[in-house]
Amino acid sequence: MSDYPHRDELPSGRSRSTLGPMTEMDRPQKDRPWVMRTYAGHSTAAASNALYRTNLAKGQTGLSVAFDLPTQTGYDPDSPLSRGEVGKVGVPVPHLGEMRRLFEDIPLTEMNTSMTINAVAMWMLAMYQVVAEEQCPDLSPEEVAAQLAGTTQNDIIKEYLSRGTYAFPPEASMRLIADMIAYTVHQIPKWNPINICSYHLQEAGATPTQELAYALCTAIAVLDQVKNAGQVSEDDFEKVVGRISFFVNAGVRFVEETCKMRAFVQLWDEITRERYGVTDPKMRRFRYGVQVNSLGLTEAQPENNVQRIVLEMLGVTLSKNARARALQLPAWNEALGLPRPWDQQWSLRLQQVLAFESDLLEYGDIFDGSHVIEAKVAELVEGAKQEIDRVQAMGGAIAAVEYMKSELVSSHAARRARIESGDEVIVGVNKFETTEPSPLTADLDGAIMAADPEAERTALASVEEWKAQRDGDAVAEALAALAAAAKTDANLMEATLAAARAGATTGEWAGTLREVFGEYRGPTGVSGAVVAEAGAELTAVRDRVRQTGEELGGRLRLLVGKPGLDGHSNGAEQVAVRARDAGFEVIYQGIRLTPEQIVAAAVAEDVHCVGLSILSGSHMELVPAVLDGLREAGLGDLPVIVGGIIPDSDGRRLQELGVAAVYTPKDFGLTEIMAGIVEVIRKANDLD
Repeated sequence: MSDYPHRDELPSGRSRSTLGPMTEMDRPQKDRPWVMRTYAGHSTAAASNALYRTNLAKGQTGLSVAFDLPTQTGYDPDSPLSRGEVGKVGVPVPHLGEMRRLFEDIPLTEMNTSMTINAVAMWMLAMYQVVAEEQCPDLSPEEVAAQLAGTTQNDIIKEYLSRGTYAFPPEASMRLIADMIAYTVHQIPKWNPINICSYHLQEAGATPTQELAYALCTAIAVLDQVKNAGQVSEDDFEKVVGRISFFVNAGVRFVEETCKMRAFVQLWDEITRERYGVTDPKMRRFRYGVQVNSLGLTEAQPENNVQRIVLEMLGVTLSKNARARALQLPAWNEALGLPRPWDQQWSLRLQQVLAFESDLLEYGDIFDGSHVIEAKVAELVEGAKQEIDRVQAMGGAIAAVEYMKSELVSSHAARRARIESGDEVIVGVNKFETTEPSPLTADLDGAIMAADPEAERTALASVEEWKAQRDGDAVAEALAALAAAAKTDANLMEATLAAARAGATTGEWAGTLREVFGEYRGPTGVSGAVVAEAGAELTAVRDRVRQTGEELGGRLRLLVGKPGLDGHSNGAEQVAVRARDAGFEVIYQGIRLTPEQIVAAAVAEDVHCVGLSILSGSHMELVPAVLDGLREAGLGDLPVIVGGIIPDSDGRRLQELGVAAVYTPKDFGLTEIMAGIVEVIRKANDLD
């Protein structure tokens, strides 16, 4: 209940109307606002540093670093897999010199920094710590570490389920997480060494029940790993639990999202108390940050995204007892491309208006005592407990990765089907499509930020220069020591810090551990996904697929490929599932393929069409590479279609280069897309 049930009543119960106007002394004391962040990073460390300092000057109270895909997956800019991806969805940080540039003139001992980094979280934290030490030459490394505050996301299980930026197999990745948690508890006590991230689960189709269950199963797997590793004493284990934080997603159904967050609080308190015996209520507190939903943002009528973002923000701020500790909002135009600084400022101002102009922070929890809220929370808690028990019965989160992946793909397919049928309304997309011309999108190319075409060349030059000036023998010695330690059960944080100080690169650190731990390719979840119900539209497409296959002498084969390092596989998976349901034979090998591998698969499988999914902005580099490869292989007539967040001007250019069709988020009808693919195949084979 509110501290003051009626705003015009004093705690004594006397009516304010008899006491004159409210004075500043009468006003309820406001809670401290959440940490306000903007998820940012692009092109180069120097450009990102300038953006961070500008955002801090605008009132942002913490940093949230977006790294580019090569950095996230442990590759240097000169790796073949990095082609076209450098500086696209974040900042490249291939070595200590770039980490220095990234935080130049930003005192790290006074900053709260969130780094969205998972597979190479240990490496990024090591470089961050070394830069902080360099900024404070009068302090010992231990004194500097004790002052650092922030978060590394470091949730590898959700990478296998939804995001795809893993670098090592599950067991090795969990070992790195446990090592890092043990190190930070002892050396960097203000740091959150892991951010259990349910955000991408919702983006991959998770229902609120699944988001609760799978995130909490991940937390259980992590805590069990730390406990079993034996690096943390029983007395210190409560501190481990107290430093576990969560990073969640908030959708537009803000009442349901509010209940989900209250359910998270209740379940976490119960798990940490009953399973791990944590007695201190402060250590059992559910601490979380939020990036509100980007999946629900639309390319059509993108101005509607502003009210969606506000509703999503309310779901994680209205309930005081389940309020976010930190919040970052997407920009209105993220379904179109990269937001500009002005767009990010607009999102920051949305937070500031709620926190500083509204009266939200003056009251207790406004939902306490609500029968509606309590009933929904109880429903979510019960459903989540059942799903947690199901996963634990399979052996826990790692053992159940394939099951959880299939469940997410199925949930996402069901949601897509509801949108296509109109059962789930998306304003401006499948209802109320009539619109006036928008001044926000009058110049589509100007409504988003263009990626710096020089970013990749700058990063390549930086790596070359870095390697030339460092002590190569010291680097080799440090990497050899890292490999030797990885073959034992030693904590790898010290060896990682030594490699950072010696001047190793991100790709060298990850490559050394790949040689010890091996490679890994996560499950796609496609084969286990539910089959769509065949309505009239899908039945007609199936007939057309079958007829075309008979005319060409066999079943139609569609290759769905994800070139580059883009791990956002949700769209590719949904295309693969619907293509299978439409009667295609689908070849889908998952994420992280080079253009050469995709061409080789097209040749080996003798496919009728290649579909490429790219959401990282690297389409203008990777698609032409696939087209060139097909021509060199004698398949220049094989139709290629492309899907992704592709500006109109880029889409036109791709079609000029030979792409048969381009699909963007506004093309939400998957069955309609299947019909288009059949017609592309027929046209390529002169069947009409």
